[in-house]
Amino acid sequence: MYVRSLSLRHFRTYTRLELDLPAAPILLVGANAQGKTSLLEALAYLALGHSPLTATDQHLLNWTAVQAGMPFAQVQAEVVKARQTETLEITLQRAQMNNGKARLGKRIRINNHPVRRADLAGHLNTVLFLPEDVGLPGGPPAGRRRRLDDLLSQLYPEYVIALARYQSALSRRNALLRHLRDHGGDRAQLDPLEGVLAQTGVLLAVYRQRALLALSLHADRFHQELTGGKAWLQLEYRAGFAAAQPQAVQYRLALAAEQVPQHHPDLVALESQYREMLLQERGKALARGVTLMGPHRDDIRFLSEGVDLGDFGSRGQQRSAVLAWQMAELHWLQQITGDAPILLLDEVLAELDRARRGTLLGLLGQVEQTILATTDVELFPASFRQNALLLEVSGGIVTPVQGV
Repeated sequence: MYVRSLSLRHFRTYTRLELDLPAAPILLVGANAQGKTSLLEALAYLALGHSPLTATDQHLLNWTAVQAGMPFAQVQAEVVKARQTETLEITLQRAQMNNGKARLGKRIRINNHPVRRADLAGHLNTVLFLPEDVGLPGGPPAGRRRRLDDLLSQLYPEYVIALARYQSALSRRNALLRHLRDHGGDRAQLDPLEGVLAQTGVLLAVYRQRALLALSLHADRFHQELTGGKAWLQLEYRAGFAAAQPQAVQYRLALAAEQVPQHHPDLVALESQYREMLLQERGKALARGVTLMGPHRDDIRFLSEGVDLGDFGSRGQQRSAVLAWQMAELHWLQQITGDAPILLLDEVLAELDRARRGTLLGLLGQVEQTILATTDVELFPASFRQNALLLEVSGGIVTPVQGV
């Protein structure tokens, strides 16, 4: 899989960009704040239907275009895969509503046909490494959950739908909990929302658990390559709903194919247990005005040689663990889809020592297309630069570089 062409209009730093790309390593070279990361973000945006860097699409609009009265943005790419070529497009458009407020609409198209965000799953797969990812093991659990959610959202439309339904029901239940706490009322109003939370929450937990089992095996292998065989790595999923991960389910998921039946008898039993736990939790939840259990409180831990790297790992250990996770994502996506994903690396070599840089660059041969952003091209050996397309990025303008 690779992106053959990329078109940006009024996206972040870019007013207009038309770029042809090869199935080869691509080096984006330039100073900070010139648009390198925004180019990587645009590709991840097409894969996910949302930005991995901001929760608000409004921030993606080019500021000068908005000031000039052109409040829209467009990202379009031609994606070449083993069996077909597709065109993906996302357009953002601000429009005035009758009440005088502005609304930002999003239109997604595949081969010029309108689709839902969930339908993007499987059409473009990317693995993104950002400098701040080094802090994932020791950072807030939300960052680790989002990383896993983004991975699963690239594969399974049903996961995207379940996640959106869960988040909506969670927000509404929390609002109702606060209303009941402050004003009283019939607690039975919570029943329908808890039914949705149980159905979607169990599905999310099962998908996450299965993914972590597969990723942990791959990550351990890559981690041993990065550390010269000196340390093993385990990724552990910790579900707030303990019944979501019994041993029998773990074993079955480790052997499962890509799809998990939504109405498997075990899932129905788990939903029933989940609803019972939500009933038991109501008293405490009402007192605090928030839902205290569920996938929104789950965590992923990085364990190596008996040490939780999030709590006790050095920065170097955390770097290696995160990079191993991301290489595991790459391998798992290829295993599931049959196409190697596009690898997007933002200043990754600056975070690694020489030995780990060499190991990483050696692994890049497993994908058709890698796009790397850097402020220092000298971090890359001459042999690598000779086989890569070098592009200079300056103020949202991209130009080829010769002889670097």
